[in-house]
Amino acid sequence: MRAISCIAPGELALIEAPEPQLQPGWVALDVRHVGICGTDYHIYSGHHPFLQYPRILGHELSGVVSDPNGSHLFAIGDPVVVNPYLPCYECPACREGKTNCCETLSVIGVHSDGGMADRLVLPEANLYKADGISLRDAAMVEFLAIGAHAVRRTQLHAGQRVLVVGGGPIGLGVAFFAQIAGADVTVLDAAADKREAAIGFGFAAFGLEELESAAFKSARRSGFDAVFDATGSIRAMNASLFHVRNGGAFTLVGVITGDLVWPDAEVHRRELTIRASRNATIEDFDHVMTAIRSGQVPTDSLATHETILTRVPEDLPRWAEAREGLIKAIIAV
Repeated sequence: MRAISCIAPGELALIEAPEPQLQPGWVALDVRHVGICGTDYHIYSGHHPFLQYPRILGHELSGVVSDPNGSHLFAIGDPVVVNPYLPCYECPACREGKTNCCETLSVIGVHSDGGMADRLVLPEANLYKADGISLRDAAMVEFLAIGAHAVRRTQLHAGQRVLVVGGGPIGLGVAFFAQIAGADVTVLDAAADKREAAIGFGFAAFGLEELESAAFKSARRSGFDAVFDATGSIRAMNASLFHVRNGGAFTLVGVITGDLVWPDAEVHRRELTIRASRNATIEDFDHVMTAIRSGQVPTDSLATHETILTRVPEDLPRWAEAREGLIKAIIAV
């Protein structure tokens, strides 16, 4: 079968890979669409700290069941959303239902070969029926679920003022689901094209040079009720805490290698709730699919770029360098 392998940093190839082998409790699917994630760009550029090369990329996936392998949940031809997280189901986090932060979590396309390929096999528990949404949109559920999970963990309620720092795909996912929860959402990003996109989606948006502007101060007041950092920038993650009001919440969605440094006096004076948010669970995938079905997420505007599997070795490197106007690139397999 065809697959896209990152042979080494800076080297992508369309290869012939072995057919995946079924095992008990697993289901085979024909991959239909793949979203290109920031993680894929980082793997290509050599900036992912925990990856062994070569690696078949791809974890934002949709497909059609080709062999249910005795499953009572799926039949041949069923459209599915893929949950790419493979937990152990035995550690304390898993036993509490927090499979998203399993102690030994493996993510396809990162820790093992992924779905930027013709076919894939996965445990049936990792597949959700994509009834009522297109297969293209089904490939966007996973990245949106990360934002939905962060919002759910933060326990937002209607009327709260929210700042999302970082207007990339993950930040936009946070913004959409904060808005769905009834919050008043502001986006902060250094890039003009990301601010323009956020404004186009109906959010207030500001650049770093506008932090002292009257408009931003009016939105900020004495601080936002909740701040979400989705930048993956250590500088932004250290600075974003200071936009939270006393008694407010600071949620870290982006991940970076490095140490976060905050003045203890500020954390205590404000009695802040600081939490991390990692990946997503089935509740978040379900919430995202419901929102897409009801038209609450403008998927047509999120899918800004498209390609096919054979063109990925030339298109992905180009998009890794030139991301202006890029929100989500989708591969049709």
